[in-house]
Amino acid sequence: MVVAAIWFAVLAAGLFWEMSALMMAFLLAFTLPALWDLMRDPASGLTLTNNTLHWYSGKRQVSVALEEVAMIRLDTRLDLSVKVTLILNTGTKLRLPFESTPPHQPFEEALIQRGLKTERHHFQLMQ
Repeated sequence: MVVAAIWFAVLAAGLFWEMSALMMAFLLAFTLPALWDLMRDPASGLTLTNNTLHWYSGKRQVSVALEEVAMIRLDTRLDLSVKVTLILNTGTKLRLPFESTPPHQPFEEALIQRGLKTERHHFQLMQ
């Protein structure tokens, strides 16, 4: 939807303001990665069971036993998206891909129901 709006706006600008074809191509080139993702339509998701946490995104997939997880950190970013990081008992940190992360409030509730420790951090402009 957004990509189509950008293409429409650039093409309209080209027609009404006689924008050069080179300038239009330059602006539209920024949408090519988004078009590639739309065409590939990679699957992503997360499954939380009583024993494991499994997520996948494109060709990547990871399963972690819940008994290996020491804590799950939920960081709210400045754009109000939430970054999820698993901290394992070994100290290793695994970051969940944003595209496979579910809505944070029900996800946090499900984690707490399974006895996992969660820690929330909200963004700070000055530290």
